[in-house]
Amino acid sequence: MSARWPSIIEQATALRHAIHQQPELSWQEENTAATIRAELDKLDIPWRVCARLGTIATLAPNAPGKHIALRADIDALPIKECTDLPYSSTIDGCMHACGHDGHTATLWATAAWLKIHEKKLAGPVSLLFQPAEEGAHGAKKMVEDGALKGVDEIYGWHNWPALSFGQAVCPDGPVMSGNGTFHIELHGKGGHASQPEACLDPVLAAAAVTLNLQQIVSRRMAPQSPTVISVTSIDAVSSPTVIPNTTKVEGSIRLTDPTLGDQISALITQIATDTASSYGVETTVLIKPCYEATINHAGPAQHYREILAAELGDQWQGTNIAVPIMASEDFSYYLNEIPGAYALIGMGQEEQFCSPCHSPNYEFNDKLIPSMVRVFSQIVGIEC
Repeated sequence: MSARWPSIIEQATALRHAIHQQPELSWQEENTAATIRAELDKLDIPWRVCARLGTIATLAPNAPGKHIALRADIDALPIKECTDLPYSSTIDGCMHACGHDGHTATLWATAAWLKIHEKKLAGPVSLLFQPAEEGAHGAKKMVEDGALKGVDEIYGWHNWPALSFGQAVCPDGPVMSGNGTFHIELHGKGGHASQPEACLDPVLAAAAVTLNLQQIVSRRMAPQSPTVISVTSIDAVSSPTVIPNTTKVEGSIRLTDPTLGDQISALITQIATDTASSYGVETTVLIKPCYEATINHAGPAQHYREILAAELGDQWQGTNIAVPIMASEDFSYYLNEIPGAYALIGMGQEEQFCSPCHSPNYEFNDKLIPSMVRVFSQIVGIEC
């Protein structure tokens, strides 16, 4: 191993901490993008802007072999950090609570390592630093701006606190679900709480709609098709003596079979409308699809698993997590275009690094950086 390896990992860890202190939300990653580009310049690696705040670095552009892309996401979340880390966020109400700072630092370290071995690369390697993963369709914009032009395969990963460090999952087929949201407005007739007979109560109708929506998964969908429908908000702000005119019910949809999207949308609309009607209340229903399921291609997934086994050992495959998980990822945009694979990489160690993604107590495990640099490097044929 090159004598530069310890320095690369040390620099990547410092970069991760620096990015963590200055988190930026989706489509606001101006400083993060500038930092990435400056660090690539120091490595003398050419890059180009993609989707305004995205950056694509290229190594061995003229090599004759397979062109492989590796991707990291760079955005943070609107969450107030509660970790008390020495490098915790300095931006109030904004935090890298999903480890994208770790993904970014890992991809930079991969770039640094591959630059040393650039002449050994069998084919071109593109390094995609992508903005706006957190529900803002950054991958879609990257694809539209030519991020996959000439690319044969793409690989990505996400840290996963529910898995122990040294474990991972990378199945053939779905690894993460698709998602969407539903927004239901119930329009009744408000009035005094002492005269319910003079009202058409949208609060009572909202309660019934909430209960009845739970029957979609349990009674209208096949158990072989993992699906989640969660009501997450009921907005009926009023006062103890006032029945309001309107109530809002909102929630989340998760599904792994993209062909079920229309069916689920139709069922939500039908059940909400018919239930509310039985209470004399009218409804408007809006369904907003977001990301499709992240579905691995068999060949690249097998390649990924072989490398994970070599890096993590015989017991690498996580058994305490069911896949596909019902969280979502915009890496699906890439896999809808070209072959590739996505893996969930464990990072929990006893009581550390176990707070879930999107928690204000979330903490990325820096031990993942050297491990995943080795994995990414071996994906493109370079040993560490």
